[in-house]
Amino acid sequence: MSVDHIRYDLLTQEALRSVLRRVLQDAAKSGLPGDHHFYISFNTGAPGVRLSKRLRTQYPEEMTIVLQHQFRGLAVNEQAFEVGLSFSGVSEHLVVPFDAIKRFFDPSVQFGLQFETVGTIEEAGAQEGAAASTEADKAPAKPLPEGKPTAPAPAAAGEEPAAKPAQPAAEGDAPRKGEGGAEVVRLDRFRKK
Repeated sequence: MSVDHIRYDLLTQEALRSVLRRVLQDAAKSGLPGDHHFYISFNTGAPGVRLSKRLRTQYPEEMTIVLQHQFRGLAVNEQAFEVGLSFSGVSEHLVVPFDAIKRFFDPSVQFGLQFETVGTIEEAGAQEGAAASTEADKAPAKPLPEGKPTAPAPAAAGEEPAAKPAQPAAEGDAPRKGEGGAEVVRLDRFRKK
């Protein structure tokens, strides 16, 4: 197994978070258009998350907020967003870094994103790196013939190829569904198991 020095997983997460950042920036600037509203789930223990002790006690691991009718002061920068919401009649101010967000869903158009938090991505990268070095230690090094390009080895019977291009789901395939029937895009789908 080769090591991903480019870190496509991190690049993809960054690109998806930029989509979320742009949507929130537009909502902060112009309000929510039409029936759009957002469910945002985040890790309450992530670095940079700011919320009251009461909310942190009530939601020690994860919290989902809804941005629809009654939110105020939505402000977005490159690293985080902040918003004022009411919980059981008590006004609260939250600051949520984009790296802490786990899921985003807009039920008006059945659009959802699922993110891996930074710790999860780093752990997966470390595990992949450890697995690659373990496999490399087991196999003896073989010199490559000079002047010949190398091609990926074909998969053995019963194994999946090392990398498959993303393909749209064919009719009859059941995509993973999130809340309200939206397809949730997970990076795990594209990772080698």
